Amino acid sequence: MQRVTIVGSGFAALTAIKTIRSKNKSIEINVVSPKAEFHYLPGSIWIPSGIREPDDLIIPLGPFFRRMQVEHHLAEATGLSGDGRILQTTDGEVENDGLIIASGGRFIKKLPGIENAITPCEGIAATMKIRDRLRELDGGVIAIGFSGNPKEPSAMRGGPMFEFLFGIDRQLRLEKRRDRFKLIFFTPAEKPGQRLGPKAVSGLIQEMEKRDIKTHLGHKMVKFTATSVVTEGGSFDADLILFMPGMTGNQWFDNTELPRSPGGLIKADANCRVEGMSSVYVAGDSGSFPGPEWMPKQAHMADLQATAAAKNLLAEFKGETPSETFKVELVCIVDSQTSGMLVARTENKNIVIPNMAIFHWLKRLFEWWYLRQYR
Repeated sequence: MQRVTIVGSGFAALTAIKTIRSKNKSIEINVVSPKAEFHYLPGSIWIPSGIREPDDLIIPLGPFFRRMQVEHHLAEATGLSGDGRILQTTDGEVENDGLIIASGGRFIKKLPGIENAITPCEGIAATMKIRDRLRELDGGVIAIGFSGNPKEPSAMRGGPMFEFLFGIDRQLRLEKRRDRFKLIFFTPAEKPGQRLGPKAVSGLIQEMEKRDIKTHLGHKMVKFTATSVVTEGGSFDADLILFMPGMTGNQWFDNTELPRSPGGLIKADANCRVEGMSSVYVAGDSGSFPGPEWMPKQAHMADLQATAAAKNLLAEFKGETPSETFKVELVCIVDSQTSGMLVARTENKNIVIPNMAIFHWLKRLFEWWYLRQYR
């Protein structure tokens, strides 16, 4: 019986499990992750307002693993043999005939004083901290921004920060205390949201102007303090700082011979196969893939890559040449609690539909539809 090891239990990992099991009922699947849980982070934008509670977004995976006949190893990956056939973990070695790495990325937290900022996509606990801080504040300045990995243009996650920005603005208005706060959006980029497409950039700036959100754009970050954001273009006071730094590879990659991109991610080809390795694939935030610089690091892209990786691994098992590729596309709803902006981008198209209430409800409906497969 052939054995597949999957590292991680996020979007890419779970999609890889479903894809393999739909094609082959007998393959042994081992999953290595610290918890048998799926954290649906796209919904965490609604935790500060109370639209969602943590339990709504943390899905125990025991039932799903049993349905998929998966053996879960409660452990963290720590290393990998040169040929990829043995994964070292905190609970011993796990052997495989095929490996899919879907363990996500790691935020670059080198800026001095970055401990004074909350990084929302670090997890549910971070968004709960935002919720609690907002409840404590009676007024003041809220600074929200992001940056990237200069060596890996695609290794950034800015979209959620626009959602926190517009969502908090809307929340404060609903609570009838927006007049007590100043909101500032900041990023080293001169034109924020470029990865969403040219049409989205102007739409986002217009939305900020409409909501009286100030901007501090185009200045390299220097540091944070407990009460300020400091850039090469000046500093400003802040009572609450939300900041999304760029991303790089997991620390355990350093203990392997996996090929790395300049930005620290695992180098993969168009089939999601790790360069120079047999039956080793990568999907989602862990990988650096050929394609346009605007290729998103988002759940939808991870799902597409995981599907390709799983199909190609099965093809290798059959002695066939991997041929499955993935479509590069960005599809998202930039939500603001009661409405949302639809943004879609492919190699040939860029669609932006301004704020409409229907998009907020479509995003909530999609969450329900997506999570039901794992409950």
